[in-house]
Amino acid sequence: MKPVRLPAAATVALPRWGIFALCLLYILPGLIGRDPWKGDDAAGFGIMWTMAHGTLADWLWPHIVGLPMPEEGPLAFWLGAICIKLFGWLVGEPMAARLSTGFFFLLGCLSVWYATYLLGRRPEAQPLKLAFGGQPEPKDFGRTLADGALLIYLGCLGLLVRSHETSAESLQISLIACTLYFCVRLLDEPGKRTAIKIGIIFGLLVLTRGWVLPIALWVSLLAVCVYRQQRQPLQYLALISLPIACAVAAIWLTAINVLHPYDSSPYQAWMLWNYRQFNIPNADSIAYLFRNGIWFSWPAWPFAAWAIYAWRKQEKALHISLPVSFLICFVVLTVVNTQSEESLLLPILPPLAILAAFGLPTMKRSAINAVDWFSVIVFTTVAGFIWFAWIADQTGWPGNWANRAAILAPGYKTSFNPFVMLIALVATVAWFRLVYWRISRQPAVLWRAVVLSSGGVILCWLLLLSLWLPWANQKISYAPLSQELAKNLPAKYGCIQAQIGPSQRASFAYFGKVKFAGFSDNDCRLLLIQNSKRAHQSQAQGEGQDRELQLPAEYKAEEWTAIWFGHRAADNDEVFTLYQRK
Repeated sequence: MKPVRLPAAATVALPRWGIFALCLLYILPGLIGRDPWKGDDAAGFGIMWTMAHGTLADWLWPHIVGLPMPEEGPLAFWLGAICIKLFGWLVGEPMAARLSTGFFFLLGCLSVWYATYLLGRRPEAQPLKLAFGGQPEPKDFGRTLADGALLIYLGCLGLLVRSHETSAESLQISLIACTLYFCVRLLDEPGKRTAIKIGIIFGLLVLTRGWVLPIALWVSLLAVCVYRQQRQPLQYLALISLPIACAVAAIWLTAINVLHPYDSSPYQAWMLWNYRQFNIPNADSIAYLFRNGIWFSWPAWPFAAWAIYAWRKQEKALHISLPVSFLICFVVLTVVNTQSEESLLLPILPPLAILAAFGLPTMKRSAINAVDWFSVIVFTTVAGFIWFAWIADQTGWPGNWANRAAILAPGYKTSFNPFVMLIALVATVAWFRLVYWRISRQPAVLWRAVVLSSGGVILCWLLLLSLWLPWANQKISYAPLSQELAKNLPAKYGCIQAQIGPSQRASFAYFGKVKFAGFSDNDCRLLLIQNSKRAHQSQAQGEGQDRELQLPAEYKAEEWTAIWFGHRAADNDEVFTLYQRK
């Protein structure tokens, strides 16, 4: 018997403008007015920026001004580079690159909503008919579940930072959500057109972050078809989707092997990176999954776990079997990959959010209230802390709080923007009105259990990226250091050989206009090395032999002399040394 009994009053859907406004409030803070962040964000922007200002070879061979980046496919960077060429003159190149990130996010939200909507209106997902009628219509039930899935998706803590970065992961998670939607279409009403679209998306996933995940997804879908005894979708996946996916991926792979950009090809390094995704599971990878997955997928996983339990007797129902198969696939891929990166956990969020939505109708009121009160306490406390620290920074009182911002980000200067403060005030008032509505009226709608979780995440993110955006730029950006390096470069230096990280190379090239050695530049007068500050301090105290330790083994210390040392004011470990050939 179905576990759901629900009156029609519980299926009041959110208005479309409200859903769209929530998505914009979520994605716009963090896209507007900031510098490229240290890490994958700056590295991804560096690849896009290099492509936008390069030739066909740069579009085929992803790199950051000469530093090869073959680990990931080129698709996300192609789209970002196109946005730079189209809108860079209008909004600035970093913001233009992030426009593609905003598009990826909206695509993912739309896919999660429609996939849940189609699953929610299927006959096996409908609530039991009430004795005197009054149960919801299938479309109303599906739409309310879709609203809940989207709110859960927006409330997932792991999505917050990654969805705002100019990286391939932001496109990958959206394509996974899109795959979920078309798989629902295929298994609901099998058709060749849907199979073709699934094949195209699989090919795009290969061009985004390798072939391991698409192949694993394809195998999982075949298993679902066998488990549900659906022969026609199984044939379509094997005979249509797979060949089309191979054809889409072959466009880039054939081009790089035929044209050989820069007289080389990223194919072997790209294949090696894919092979490294397979390892024997160990205790560390399993512990990483549970240790980080708990907070990364909050608040989705409690509702998803309850949905699996509540629907355990209808395990073949599509709204359970399909998201669970995706979830199992991604969990296995996380366990067999021993690299322990947050990007490995991102794919679990779309199926987990959809599965969690089907746990909402059966969740007990006490559990819903516990989640609500937890959200109210945590997010109100975090928002209050952000406001208190900002007021202390603006007024200088209390002194220990006022000086804390400058200590954490040396060089930061307090500034006041009345428009930004007004936006933050409006968001805070809206949060308290939302809390009052939820607590006082005790609404019966399904999505009441997660509206505070998603609203709290949006509030704290908006406050942080509005009130504290100048501080964040000073703390995370390499812009000041890049400008300092540019001032200390000799005139007509030619090029710089560098052994620094991808994000540092991208930042120095963009902010400092530094010309790094390309694929064919082997004889540069300057050399830039990145070390830890502790190693640099211990070496700087010594002489002779100790000084040689700063240089890699392939460089002879007697041929180089240090002409500049620098580090980010907010970084206690990184230090950069610029050498000039004697």
